[in-house]
Amino acid sequence: QLQFVESGGGQVQPGGSLTLSCTTSGFAFNRYAVGWFRQVPGKEHEGVSCISSFGSTTHTVDSVKGRVTISRDNTKKIVTLQMKNLKSEDAGDYFCAAAEYISVQRMCSPPVRSYKWGRGTRVTVSP
Repeated sequence: QLQFVESGGGQVQPGGSLTLSCTTSGFAFNRYAVGWFRQVPGKEHEGVSCISSFGSTTHTVDSVKGRVTISRDNTKKIVTLQMKNLKSEDAGDYFCAAAEYISVQRMCSPPVRSYKWGRGTRVTVSP
C-alpha cells in the first residue's frame, strides 16, 4: 500500500526558500514516477514537478520553472522539492504521489489523476 509522509513546509517571506521532503513506503519506489502537487482551498490538486523512476526526466510546470528543483533518492525512497524565490501564489498544501506507467509530463499536467495522497505539508508565503 502506497504511503507518503510529507514534511518541510512552513511560513516564509516572499523571496524565501523551503525544502520539502516526502518519505515513502509500501511500494517498489524505483519503479514509480513520483511528483509534488499543490492544493489550495476549494481547488483540485495541481502538479508542480514530477520525476521519472530513475530521475532521468523531470517535468516542472511553467509557474514555478526555474524556482523549484525536484530530486529523488531511490535508496532512501525519498523525493525532495527545493523551492526558492517563493511567491504568494506558491502557498498551499503540498503533497507527493507516485504512479507507474505514466510520463512525468502527463503525471504533472491537468487534469491531475486521483492518486493516493499523504497528509501534505503546508507552505505559507507572507511578509
